[in-house]
Amino acid sequence: MQHGGHRRPFATAIASALAIGLVACGGSGAGSTSAADNVAGLPITHFSSGLKPNAPTPDLVVHNVSDDESDRVATAAIADVQDYWNERLPVDFGIKFEPVTKLLSYESSGANQQNGCGDTKRNVNAFYCSRDDSVSWDRGVLLPQMLQQFGQLSVVTVLAHEFGHAVQYRLKDKAGIANNTPTIVKEQQADCFAGAYFRWVVEGKSTYFNVSTSDGLNAALSSLFLVRDSAGTSATDNQAHGTAFDRIFAFQLGFEKSPKDCAALDLNNIQPRLTERPLDRKDRNKGDLPINEQAISYLQKSLDEAFSKAGVQAPQIVDQGGTCQGGPDTPPASYCPDTNRVSIDLAALAKLGKPVDQEAEFSGEETGGHGDFAALSEVASRYALGIQKGVGAKVDNANAGLRTACLVGAWAAAINKTQGNDLRLSAGDLDEAISDLLRPDGLVAADVNGKRADAGFTRVEAMRIGYLQGSSPCSSQYP
Repeated sequence: MQHGGHRRPFATAIASALAIGLVACGGSGAGSTSAADNVAGLPITHFSSGLKPNAPTPDLVVHNVSDDESDRVATAAIADVQDYWNERLPVDFGIKFEPVTKLLSYESSGANQQNGCGDTKRNVNAFYCSRDDSVSWDRGVLLPQMLQQFGQLSVVTVLAHEFGHAVQYRLKDKAGIANNTPTIVKEQQADCFAGAYFRWVVEGKSTYFNVSTSDGLNAALSSLFLVRDSAGTSATDNQAHGTAFDRIFAFQLGFEKSPKDCAALDLNNIQPRLTERPLDRKDRNKGDLPINEQAISYLQKSLDEAFSKAGVQAPQIVDQGGTCQGGPDTPPASYCPDTNRVSIDLAALAKLGKPVDQEAEFSGEETGGHGDFAALSEVASRYALGIQKGVGAKVDNANAGLRTACLVGAWAAAINKTQGNDLRLSAGDLDEAISDLLRPDGLVAADVNGKRADAGFTRVEAMRIGYLQGSSPCSSQYP
């Protein structure tokens, strides 16, 4: 985040919207429905995700293939995603599916290999090359790192995305793809195609993989988060792949809708929602605001102004250890209903809010920092619980955490809509919130007792809805 210029209330931007409908939400009795019970209409499932124990050996020719886990999973992923597109291309687009011409496994730190796009030496990557219609992957560094961090489904996610580019090459004008198509459009389509494929797997149609809607999809989303662009990248960069927010949006679009919707993505319909942009040159902190008493005072003021028309007493944020006397306790920030306060552990929040080290993150090292907006969003979520309690909403049922994440998203969207606010979003902030939503101990989508919806998919979706649609759906979709 960054400190804004002159102080100017932004309550008019969202205060009314945040208040609308909150008095009517919070059903919790027998027979009430919960958005936390499903993922895009599919039941919440819990089982080990990855290669099926009885999966067959794919009948594919892979150049330079080995017998290590990376290649076994990668080869099965290619075989599976080809099965998917063999089924979908004729149905959705009226064309026959043709397998890619070449598959190549290589070690970026080992002997050089070549495909139509050049040498593989030191190329820690997985990629589609249209020059020879090939899909290649680095089994030496990239895939082992992803396997170590997020398991087999991370490899499947990356290769489903790369195969999405092969599908674009086959669809061409049916996907609006031409020589001058911006890279970000191609990447959004490929992420969307990957999401559509994952829906097919989750529905039990895959020969090779099982994917649960809880930990399984969490792994897929976490791998997209890992390979996001660094903060400050411009969406117009010819290498731009998107922020985690942008990439997960596209993946979820494919999962929730269809390949046709993915192929319809173009610059006109993605540009209004893209969050990828350069850092503000006037931002002295380069997007990393120290989490201290001053930052908390800025946060208190922004939240008070945003929720001012809710007509309830605003919770006060106090540094009292992050717990409540007699509970509930969700450190490093807790909403205390008895006193209408948000108790924070400022030192712990400062540690949580340290700048993100993406290089260390990619190698699996523990950096201890998830960014300033991750810390401030956790506090904002506890504050939002206080507002919801004030207007009579339940704060301890299955939907409360999702409603809270939605309201945090609506607040985040409003911050930059007027000039002169004390706090302003900076490049990368939304990805820091995504990090919190995907962590098993994050608070942004937790109820007053710290309980979160099982599926990271629905947690991210809730904040996304608030950010892109405002606060009205927060009550209607999470009653």
